[in-house]
Amino acid sequence: MPVPWLLLFFSLILGSRPWVFSLEKLAESHDDARCSQGLSCHLWDDVLCLLERIEPPQDLVLVPTKLQTEVVLRCREESNCVPCVRVTLHLTVQEPRKEDPEEDGLQEDAELTFRPWPRNESLQAEIILSFQAYLSDRCVLVKVEVPAAMVQPGQNVGSLVFDCFKAPVGGEVRIWSYTQPPYQEELNHTQQLPDCIGPELQDSVRSCWVLPWFNISAEGDAIQLVLDVSTEQNYILFLYWNQTRNFSTRFHEVLTGPQNITLNQTDLVPCLCIQMWPNVQDAIRNSHCPFWEDSRAHRNLWSQSKLKLRVWGTTGLSWMVEAPCPLSAEIVLCWKPMGSESCHPLPLPLPRENVTVNKSQDFPLLTLHPNVCVQVWSREKLRIQECPPEDILGPQRDDMLLLETWGPQESHSFCAMETNGCTTLPSMAHTRAAFLGKQLLQDLQSGQCVQLWNDTGILWACSLQKYTHERWVLLWLAFLVLAACILLLLLLNRGGMKGAAHARRALLLYSPDHASFERLVGTLATALWQLPLSVAVDLWHRRELSALGPLAWFHAQRRQALQEGGVVILLFSPGAVALCQEWLQEVGAPQGPAPTADTFAASLSCVLPDFLEGRAAGCYVVACFEELLPPQGIPDLFHAVPVFSLPSQMPAFLRALLGPGKRRQDTLKAHATRVGQYLQPALEECLQLGSSSAL
Repeated sequence: MPVPWLLLFFSLILGSRPWVFSLEKLAESHDDARCSQGLSCHLWDDVLCLLERIEPPQDLVLVPTKLQTEVVLRCREESNCVPCVRVTLHLTVQEPRKEDPEEDGLQEDAELTFRPWPRNESLQAEIILSFQAYLSDRCVLVKVEVPAAMVQPGQNVGSLVFDCFKAPVGGEVRIWSYTQPPYQEELNHTQQLPDCIGPELQDSVRSCWVLPWFNISAEGDAIQLVLDVSTEQNYILFLYWNQTRNFSTRFHEVLTGPQNITLNQTDLVPCLCIQMWPNVQDAIRNSHCPFWEDSRAHRNLWSQSKLKLRVWGTTGLSWMVEAPCPLSAEIVLCWKPMGSESCHPLPLPLPRENVTVNKSQDFPLLTLHPNVCVQVWSREKLRIQECPPEDILGPQRDDMLLLETWGPQESHSFCAMETNGCTTLPSMAHTRAAFLGKQLLQDLQSGQCVQLWNDTGILWACSLQKYTHERWVLLWLAFLVLAACILLLLLLNRGGMKGAAHARRALLLYSPDHASFERLVGTLATALWQLPLSVAVDLWHRRELSALGPLAWFHAQRRQALQEGGVVILLFSPGAVALCQEWLQEVGAPQGPAPTADTFAASLSCVLPDFLEGRAAGCYVVACFEELLPPQGIPDLFHAVPVFSLPSQMPAFLRALLGPGKRRQDTLKAHATRVGQYLQPALEECLQLGSSSAL
């Protein structure tokens, strides 16, 4: 079901337009010009609309400095009016441009420029008002005189009001104002006239009473004009693009009765306007441009807009934006490094140019370059980008863009344009430009760079091709040296890698007295792992321990360690001593096995028989932390194998774990020192816990 949305659109649009409120009605039927107090005005009849070349004033002149328009109604009767555009001009006395006497060498003439205005001479001006609407234009001339007493250079002296230019209902008109001869750029303003949908015109303009009208409906991407007219009425439908100083017809046809017309998507742009009027002579037209804020229309506008570049010679670059509607955009020159997808706007002093569509404009470059591209930006968004064709300037080059500026006392400074900004040269920054800064400045001084721009600063393009080749050669040599070093290290460490692959296996058994002691054990196991030892401790096998149970896990680890010539470490603590004493009777006979929750308690059923039957030598090592348990506190049964007090006997302990080998004594001592330092924080934590428990 199509959704009519024009009424909502009009309610929003009309809410911000001045003609929603009451329009002033003028009873006179002829044009009139009047000035503010003190000034005199005389209106001449229509004149030719001729705009001459600007002439710099030689004396004080009166010029318009501000142009305002408003819509009024010119009425013969209360309900018989036509829309009209009133023009208000603000007038200012302008001084001639002050010349530099040293340039001209005419001091006397320069002094004459600043002579005071004679008190007995008035100041006169001829001001042209130019009006343009669809298929019509008109110019009027107003002579204005300012009394001598009011002539104050640079001051606003009053205003001029002209009533008024008759304008079409719903149309768009343009007003220009300038002096004759012109002393400055013309003032201009565009005024949109209300259409017959407004209550003010419906009640006052008779031609609105019989006008056909339309609605707009949208369903998905399809937009339809719903022409709501009587069955037998003949009318003309006119669709056009309202372009600057131009109109492009899209549809023009005589129709009869109600119609639904689907708009062509390519025609739907912001400046698409609609006019309807009865098919009779001199009928007032009902017109509207409802798509200025439509997002689909703006998308279509940019999709149809094209940026065309034209290059001639080595310095000529012109651009033109082809678009069906005026664009609020600006043109920017940018630098696109070779192989890069991004194009960076050129640094100042190159100005940004406002876009005038369908008009060719030039860029004042000294030398063209294939890396200099053109961008169109609108609302902080890049819309179009074009680079010069390769068949004219060749492919892009590996060049660096330098900006040269001048400081006080004729000092020069240079910066190189990169992705993250302009890098000052020379620089200690870690960028490509900073690395090559010295060479680039030498190339610039020797004339190897190309000048692109010269105004308040200079843009240079310096080739990096030779440095790129040198860089790749250096990189290739560095790669070869690095590969040779890696190969040599692999060969030198081959024996060490083999030893690491056959690291001796060690099973570490302990009693989990408390959490701090467990952390100390874990720290010791980690330190031993750094040596050529493959350490197994229940802390690192929780999941496997849970699946097999403590006793089965211990048997599997003990069997693997002893079969591979490894060693079992019994790390005694007060808790471990207590567990051993519970297992041993007073006469030394072992008790029967009992269910236990930790690995150390479970292991005693196998460890104690090995010691009682004399099988422990060469398979077990006993150790304790001397600050937690003195070696004398370990049961005598376990003194059948080497007992080490840590960390004081750390070198001997490590030597026993590693087994016979050719490891140097100084290397072993260094390892022992590092292991002792690694254990110290965890050991101090255990000691603090013991002190707290004693208190």
